[in-house]
Amino acid sequence: MIYLDYNATAPLMPEVFEAMRPFLTERWGNPSSSYSFGAKLKAEIEAARRDVAALINANSQEIIFTGSATESNNTALSSALLAAPEKRHIVTSLVEHQAVLNHVSFLERNGYSVTYLPVDSQGLIDMRLLEKSITKDTAVVSLMWANNETGVLFPVKEISAVCKSKGVLFHCDAVQAASKVQVDVKDIYVDYLSLSAHKLKGPKGIGGLFVRKGVYFSPYLNGGHQERGRRGGTENVAGIIGFGKAAEIAKKELSDYEKRVAPLRDMLEQGLLTIDNTELNGHPTYRLPNTSNITFHGVEAESLLLLLDKEGICASSGSACLSDSEEPSYVISAMKGGAEIKRQNIRFSLGTKTTYENIEYTISAVKNAVTMLRK
Repeated sequence: MIYLDYNATAPLMPEVFEAMRPFLTERWGNPSSSYSFGAKLKAEIEAARRDVAALINANSQEIIFTGSATESNNTALSSALLAAPEKRHIVTSLVEHQAVLNHVSFLERNGYSVTYLPVDSQGLIDMRLLEKSITKDTAVVSLMWANNETGVLFPVKEISAVCKSKGVLFHCDAVQAASKVQVDVKDIYVDYLSLSAHKLKGPKGIGGLFVRKGVYFSPYLNGGHQERGRRGGTENVAGIIGFGKAAEIAKKELSDYEKRVAPLRDMLEQGLLTIDNTELNGHPTYRLPNTSNITFHGVEAESLLLLLDKEGICASSGSACLSDSEEPSYVISAMKGGAEIKRQNIRFSLGTKTTYENIEYTISAVKNAVTMLRK
């Protein structure tokens, strides 16, 4: 198998699995227990919290473990709105992940007003429009660090500066960015930042939320006193340990990540863009080093993916959360022109295990498949 869908999920590292194993077999107690068999697990959880915090240069007390990045996004938005109940306006973009867009849509149906910032043909927002969109009624700006479909990087440092100057809370979905580019919450001021373990070769079912010290927070899940009263529910201890180990490894590998992955992505693009009637979606430089989104005009994406699957190649036509939808990618539609855009784009997202041989084989397989589908 040639796996080129790392933005959907990354394979669990053996080191992460081994770190998790004892907490699935021998050390299966409840951390909230008063007896030592369970209570000793609290120290392990705090060690993992420190590792996750270190990945984004945060303090460990600023990290809350959640059940997913979706929960982290929803929790951040809920807290931001409760921080100033009189404010009823939200600013986001048309290309956010569905975990943000669907929650914002829910809020809109329940009385909030929402400004959806458009993007240009390369997937970037207009910073002047962002400034104009923030009003005295704006409670929160929610904009992603890196787009999951195109890899396009938003100018988060400039966004954070605008939000801070306007006195507006800033939530950032950094799920795709963490472990692929430098995410430093001491350098870039964000109030809330969402993370997910399985995007950085950790386990599924565990997410993280950074809440800056001093920023208002209200629990989204009310229950017991877990997570210092910030998130009810018995801790997913094995998942937390796995998240910590994955974050520790990701931090060590970050300095070499772009050098290892970007040349392979560029090689893939150079090969595929020699095919007639193809184009790159997204900014050519302001993007993740592992992501390439290409439109093959006149070729149905699902048909192309089926042929690639027969060759043992895993790719996608956009977000994994929308893989069963027959609608065109809303991200590409926002960039390229709405209703006329058909589902003809493929996302290739690479990882550190991708090889030159993988890329050579993929280029050949895609060329053959496109030729077959265009006959």
